[in-house]
Amino acid sequence: MSRRNLAWLLGVPAVIIVGLTIVFAAPRSQRPRDQDYELVQLVVEVLGEVDQKYVRELTPEQKRRLVSDMINGGLERLDPYSGFYDTEEYGQFEKQTRGEFGGIGIHVGIDRATGMLRVTSPMPGTPAYEGGILAGDVILKVDGKALDMSRYNEVLSAIQGPPGSAVTLTVQHEGETEPTDITVKRAKIEFPSIMGDRRKPENPVEWDYFVDRESKIAYIRLVAFNEHAVGDLKKAIESIQAEGARGLVLDLRDNPGGLLSQAVEICDLFMVSGPIVSTRDRKGKGRSSEAKADGTLLEPAASHPIVVLMNQNSASASEVVAAALQDSERAIVIGERSYGKGSVQNVIELGDREPKVALKLTTATYWRPSGANIHRGVDMKETDEWGVKPTAGYEVKLDEKERADYLKGRRARDVVHGKPGTPVKKAEDAPLKDRYLEKALEYLRGELKK
Repeated sequence: MSRRNLAWLLGVPAVIIVGLTIVFAAPRSQRPRDQDYELVQLVVEVLGEVDQKYVRELTPEQKRRLVSDMINGGLERLDPYSGFYDTEEYGQFEKQTRGEFGGIGIHVGIDRATGMLRVTSPMPGTPAYEGGILAGDVILKVDGKALDMSRYNEVLSAIQGPPGSAVTLTVQHEGETEPTDITVKRAKIEFPSIMGDRRKPENPVEWDYFVDRESKIAYIRLVAFNEHAVGDLKKAIESIQAEGARGLVLDLRDNPGGLLSQAVEICDLFMVSGPIVSTRDRKGKGRSSEAKADGTLLEPAASHPIVVLMNQNSASASEVVAAALQDSERAIVIGERSYGKGSVQNVIELGDREPKVALKLTTATYWRPSGANIHRGVDMKETDEWGVKPTAGYEVKLDEKERADYLKGRRARDVVHGKPGTPVKKAEDAPLKDRYLEKALEYLRGELKK
């Protein structure tokens, strides 16, 4: 093997080298050294053969991608939630976890008809919104360069950047024939962890959290368990308490989860005592989280009923919250059975290198306060015990058309139309049929009359 080939084999598959270090640093009695060495040697030999004999010579970036794909392929066979983050992916993960990043403040998606990048909605109060970027705009260029949508992550990275730096987007407004260049300065963008049912018409930056002011019933959507979810939710609840809130609908539909620590603290906002969740590792050992009396909101519980909304896409941290509030009888659950993702992933930075890479590895499962299982294994059936089921008598099932209509109506109500200073559309302009919420309001009104 040439020195050049040996160099990239030692330099690129850093995770393999780290693995060797960990294995060979273990006490002799705790490691099958020969077997581990043979397995790692096999991987190195495969990489060497590819480097020397593949039909075309790989670039350094292609070699890195090959190693990442090999690692990810193996981890995906372990379970769907383990994986490897290369430098770019780990950077995006950290941004999502922090709930903030340097950018301009737009929600984007790929237009199915054209394949172009389309603005779903600008976030009120951000540089994009203040600069005149509108919902429905098609982004044609970033800093004068046409977009290559086959490299979606690179496109997003080009729009994002250090706060204070400028970026120019060439956009096509709906109904206009000529594109427009809009230059804005990037800022620190905080991705919202909570939302309401409708925005305040006079100030779209803020949400109106009351869905029934006469009955004093509030509605909060928890959309992300990021690092500021607890703070955002607490602030919102304290504001509705100040306005005399008597009941709460906590919407966890389509929430895929996030930080377990945030889920535990959110449960503690509503519980005065009792278990919240427990975790168990491969040896059956783990930790249990208990609620504390200090800082509990919406008290006394008997006169402040709570409903949690869930559907089949509510997973992980969402299930922790729903299960804890249901088992403690602090809330009822309305909707559908949850996804059944009851496993804990630790993100482990590998080595002491820059830029960073990381391993996301399933290390434990979590269990609801009743001791019941949440995780749905690959061999489990509908009749097995997993996930979080609606409280008896409160299941709501939607057919595919109802589900599609709800999502369409929900998106239409969330979108901010027009430029700064333009009133947002009234709720009746974006009709929304929500049988989950209707069921929740029916229950809460009944409880508040007792």
